[in-house]
Amino acid sequence: MSSQDLAFDVIDRRILAALQDDTTLSMNEIAARVGLSATPCWRRIQKLEEAGIIRKRVALLNGPAIAAGVSVFVSVRTNQHTDEWLKRFAEVVSAMPEVVEFYRLSGDIDYLLKVVVPDIGAYDAFYKKLVAKIDLSDVSSSFAMEEIKYTTALPLDYMKVDKRTATSV
Repeated sequence: MSSQDLAFDVIDRRILAALQDDTTLSMNEIAARVGLSATPCWRRIQKLEEAGIIRKRVALLNGPAIAAGVSVFVSVRTNQHTDEWLKRFAEVVSAMPEVVEFYRLSGDIDYLLKVVVPDIGAYDAFYKKLVAKIDLSDVSSSFAMEEIKYTTALPLDYMKVDKRTATSV
């Protein structure tokens, strides 16, 4: 079942909001928050997981507490744009545990990486390892001075919601 086969309602949106806020909530706590009993709530969550709406339930770690408190945004430009090069680049970057986000962009920058390391020395080692493994034409790094907003919660206001029923999922 894909997400396009489902009709979402306000209860589904509330379930997703509750899980984005705290995935450790018990089924009874989630059900109480959304106005259902536990079994129908559990069924909805199962369907949302099967449809790929809920991809994974994880613990969010405190980076500085585990010596990973420096965020570096790495802009990459390349003169190579073949499928073979992109595949190799994606393999190299994806295998580097310091890279927590990796995007292909439009515009002046070809790729953007978010790298998390304990300090500038660790970033320098990461950088040297990266450029030794693959040919890049330009790499520019910006160090985050302060984290002003960070969230993993996606906005739910854009979800298409079926207002006719509260039991569609």
